[in-house]
Amino acid sequence: MRWENLADDDAPSGRARTAALFAADAVTTRTFDTPEFRGITFHEIRARSIVNRVPGASRMPFEWTVNPYRGCSHACVYCFARKTHSYLDLDTGLGFDSQIVVKVNAPELLRLHLASRRWQGAHIAMGTNVDCYQRAEGRYRLMPGIIAALRDHANPFSILTKGTLILRDLELLKEAAQVTEVGISVSVGFLDQELWRTVEPGTPAPDRRLDAVRTLTEHGIGCGVLMAPVIPFLGDHPDQLRATVRAIAASGATSVTPLVLHLRPGAREWFMAWLRQHHPHLVRRYERLYAEGAYAPKWYQRRITGQVHELATEYGIGPAHRGAARRIPPTPQPTQPEPTQLTLL
Repeated sequence: MRWENLADDDAPSGRARTAALFAADAVTTRTFDTPEFRGITFHEIRARSIVNRVPGASRMPFEWTVNPYRGCSHACVYCFARKTHSYLDLDTGLGFDSQIVVKVNAPELLRLHLASRRWQGAHIAMGTNVDCYQRAEGRYRLMPGIIAALRDHANPFSILTKGTLILRDLELLKEAAQVTEVGISVSVGFLDQELWRTVEPGTPAPDRRLDAVRTLTEHGIGCGVLMAPVIPFLGDHPDQLRATVRAIAASGATSVTPLVLHLRPGAREWFMAWLRQHHPHLVRRYERLYAEGAYAPKWYQRRITGQVHELATEYGIGPAHRGAARRIPPTPQPTQPEPTQLTLL
């Protein structure tokens, strides 16, 4: 595995670039024979940096991220982050699902970074590459230390997740929300059980994720839903969109933001292999729809977005506002302006 290939690209100009984000001799490889981790290999490393700058050309509405893991046992066949595993000479298919890099010193590194005089307290997004509440988090428990560091430095942050494990850290999130801006979004693209079992096999079921949204909102933490991905020809029928938006509204979500499936290199090959196995009659339709690149045509994206927003209005929830972070008060403050929800994607 090419650990030395993970060079630090965030070094300020004029300063010598670190050879690698961690040393090869600092890697400990483990396997666990418990049912939830069977077939998964964990590579525990001590990273040299943890706060990453988002490339300027990115479409993301945030500049800094923290990713305590590489690879993801959620095993979503469409995951755009699959390509990152090729940097380790691991394949972007089964290797991404089963070879998980764990940055075991992430909480202490983040605390040091936040204390630096150079750090200006910018918003930090989490869960935007791989899920920080994937199965491994139940064992390694990196997020409590990360959230505590952000809380102690009153640093604004957001989390996007498919993992119901976020409820474990409910009290920490409430404490952080008393001192800084916190945005929480849960990803639920569809309700179809058969589709979920094959396309997102390692994730909690969609209804369980919506239960997590409900629990968060009941405890005063506003939670938006990223309705992603909307999967063409499998999850985009008007009846499917209606059922999903209705369930999202019933969960108490503060917003819903649709995002059509995109297929970047690495993810595209793995998804199309899955499509040929499970829905071969759709292969030609996908080749035509995504003939121009990773994203579905604008007309298709506009159609889905318009339908979802109309349904959201009908069911009483609005779209999230891009770039706006939600201030979550510890108790209702009727004299304050109505807050808005952070859009992560």
